[in-house]
Parts: sequence; C-alpha cells; structure tokens
Amino acid sequence: MTKAEIFEVVKKNAVEILDVDGAMVTIEKSLSDLGANSVDRVEIVTLTMEDLGIKVPFMSFAAAANIEDLVDVLSSNIR
Repeated sequence: MTKAEIFEVVKKNAVEILDVDGAMVTIEKSLSDLGANSVDRVEIVTLTMEDLGIKVPFMSFAAAANIEDLVDVLSSNIR
C-alpha cells in the first residue's frame, strides 16, 4: 500500500470523526490544526489501523507532528 493510499484512509477517518471538509485535510496539517483533541486523535489513529489491518503501539506516534508523519509511522508497519 502506498503512502498516498494510507493518507486517503487517514483523511476519510479525519473527515468522519472531525466533521470537516475533505479539502481541509492535507498531508502538511496536523490533526490538531483540524480541531482534533486527544480523544479525536486516538479515535482517528485507531480507526485507521483497523482499516489497514495493522496494530502499532500508540507510543510510536508520539513524535508525529503532522499527518505526513502519521502516514510514515503507519506505512512503516505495513507488510
């Protein structure tokens, strides 16, 4: 799965959880930029991992500053 495909899954879940326009969700933005609180961020990451069929320890996302970093962590855990 490509990073672009993973981004689309993250974007879908962000739009669903945050009720924002999909055009607002760009790879450079952070989930906080989109109005996500800590619970929203966990929910988006959890749904994305379920959609991708992977499990990643939440501590792996601690240094993720934006959606691109989040996608990088997810992509590095896909076989």
